[in-house]
Amino acid sequence: MSERKSAEDRRADIRQATLALAFELGPDRVTTSRIAERLGLTQPAIYKHFPAKEDLWKSINEHLAGRIDGNIDTAEAEATGHVDRLRRLVIGHLQLVQETPGLPVVMVARPEKGAQVLQSGLRASMTRYFGAISAAIAEAQTGGDFRDDIATQDISTLILGVVQSLVLRLLITRDPSVLLKDTDRLLDLQLSAFARRGEQV
Repeated sequence: MSERKSAEDRRADIRQATLALAFELGPDRVTTSRIAERLGLTQPAIYKHFPAKEDLWKSINEHLAGRIDGNIDTAEAEATGHVDRLRRLVIGHLQLVQETPGLPVVMVARPEKGAQVLQSGLRASMTRYFGAISAAIAEAQTGGDFRDDIATQDISTLILGVVQSLVLRLLITRDPSVLLKDTDRLLDLQLSAFARRGEQV
């Protein structure tokens, strides 16, 4: 018999199981029967919390968008400077992906109709994330931490390249534990290329 949990805890379990299955099988192969089997529940128990799969994808979208937005807000509130904010933005996002490896899968897959809600909703949060990266870089340039002879957009592209290459390695290896292994070293190498001459980032 499954453990009795609060409705919100059960909804969180269902979201987590859905994303885990999306990572393992692909979003198009996630079914309520597989979710129920993963959690030791019946399909009616899934429908009790999410009457339709689109409702489930909407809930996942709200949850992940909230996590992305929360990481941005935390980086802005707790950073000690522009470069530190940039570092927190990168590492915070990669930590989220390590905890939820289904996130990049659903972002790039061609999912069923209901999962398209997830993609379209997450794009807004990811657009804000990209904007926060660019803003931190522009302010680091204005403040003299970064060279101003390189276009802000070019620096943004290269920084995001570190994020994307590490996420790609995750998708290839299927091993979330490797995601943050080289992050600090690679990020330091990238940031040092943009520092003002004689400055250490």
